[in-house]
Amino acid sequence: MAKTVGIGYQDFEKVREKDLFYVDKTGFIREWWENEDEVTLITRPRRFGKTLNMSMLEKFFSVQYAGQEDLFRGLAIWEDEKYRSLQGTYPVISLSFANVKETTYQTTVQRINRIITNLYNDHRFLLESELLSGEEKNYFLEITEGMPKVTATMAIHQLSKFLYAYYGKKVIILLDEYDTPMQEAYVHGFWDEIVSFIRNMFNAAFKTNPYLERAIMTGITRVSRESIFSDLNNLKVVTTTSEEYTDCFGFTEEEVFSVLDEYGLSEKKQEVKDWYNGFIFGIRRDIYNPWSIINYLDTKRLGTYWVNSSSNSLIGKLIREGSSEIKIVMEDLLKGEAFHTAFDEQIIFNQLDQGEDAVWSLLLASGYLKAEEAAFNPELGKMEYTLTLTNREVYFMFQHMVENWFKGIRPIHNAFLQSLLSHDLEGMNEYMNDISSEIFSSFDTGKNPSAKLQPERFYHGFVLGMMVELRNKYRISSNKESGLGRYDIMLEPKEKGEDAFIIEFKVVHTRRGETPEDALKAALEQIEKKKYASVLCERGVSPEKIWKYGFVFKGKEVLIGDNTSL
Repeated sequence: MAKTVGIGYQDFEKVREKDLFYVDKTGFIREWWENEDEVTLITRPRRFGKTLNMSMLEKFFSVQYAGQEDLFRGLAIWEDEKYRSLQGTYPVISLSFANVKETTYQTTVQRINRIITNLYNDHRFLLESELLSGEEKNYFLEITEGMPKVTATMAIHQLSKFLYAYYGKKVIILLDEYDTPMQEAYVHGFWDEIVSFIRNMFNAAFKTNPYLERAIMTGITRVSRESIFSDLNNLKVVTTTSEEYTDCFGFTEEEVFSVLDEYGLSEKKQEVKDWYNGFIFGIRRDIYNPWSIINYLDTKRLGTYWVNSSSNSLIGKLIREGSSEIKIVMEDLLKGEAFHTAFDEQIIFNQLDQGEDAVWSLLLASGYLKAEEAAFNPELGKMEYTLTLTNREVYFMFQHMVENWFKGIRPIHNAFLQSLLSHDLEGMNEYMNDISSEIFSSFDTGKNPSAKLQPERFYHGFVLGMMVELRNKYRISSNKESGLGRYDIMLEPKEKGEDAFIIEFKVVHTRRGETPEDALKAALEQIEKKKYASVLCERGVSPEKIWKYGFVFKGKEVLIGDNTSL
């Protein structure tokens, strides 16, 4: 009989004691232990079993769980006598930053201090030991929510020392979701402050700690070495493109198909594969996110479970406010095309809004993109990637994200599209100016001169909006070659005999004395001169069915016209 599917369980002990659905990942214990790395950082997307695996490691190694063989009996690790003898033999310090989601530096430090204080409270039995000196016991009692930074940053180091004195063995440190406070610091503007605090803590805990046996950190992103890992030359970094631990996080296709058979869902394998397959770790393909599979087993219905399990606001902000190049790539990705680029997988959070590389790196680490190919280019000194959207669930997430950009003005947006398709020039001008007035600035980071850059951010965001709304009727593309140049937007009908559209954008150069009418004339002339319609004609669209428009921006004001309006 199939086991009960429990939603949201992240404690290994509870899962085993309740005999809930569980895919055996105890092979992770063996692989990690035999790799002999002192400090390991493993990055995986959210909801991929990081916390459950860290809980599993704690229950396996911790002296607090000595003698609890039943938690592992029947699992792969228990078949090896060597590992049976390791169970329950090490002092373990286990903590998580998953809930450190504060909006200020002060409250973030306060929350971390509370986590450390709770950790010390769990070990108050050390105060009864004669192995700790009076000075050490006084330090122990100084660990409070309001402790000084110098005390907080040394606290994990000191607890390692106390445990070593008590048990006579070096400690294992497990830190789950290490990068959560870093992401919040970027979003809320206290990056530089938190970097100093975290760097000092990590250096004391993982580098200058003679009482450390081994350590694992997990997170979503690989934060740049220059920020918080500058002193950790003993750090083994494992990202989604690394060859280690490729089947330890997430479900393999073999595991998913076996589970579907067990739950009487064998006939659903292909639709589950179409929706949820696609993650790639190292050379291991066909990885599924556990959250969606578990929820599917529970409801027996397809849905966007994983992408809706937490906020995607940072991703949406970076794409919405990103350069026109980022939006053009997103257009291609939403059409199922691949994108080839080179970047460093390190995330430099305080540079996320200053370049494209950090955005692609974040999307890859977060699981929204997958690396179909990845190879080191020695000439660039970087990895090169061929990226695509991960799967259908991710596609719908991005589609909904773009829809939300225009959520507050949906009626106006739809009215504009209707005016465009019906060639209502007056309506197009009215509605586009309403749209521009309402959301123009939401596509700007505020860190660049809007007069020059903001219109491109806006109209390429608008292109993504059109792609989502008109996806059933048109193939929409931008910045592609046709004739003698690259057009701005082209709407190619999916059905024969329907109208096609070419749109050219221009920004009014007021410093040159240019008027909106001058810019409009230049836009329309460019469409003809560069023969942008040629690709449509080659595909069988009649010339009389090709409508050509110029969109001219002067600040937030927009002038739309065709040859009849000159």
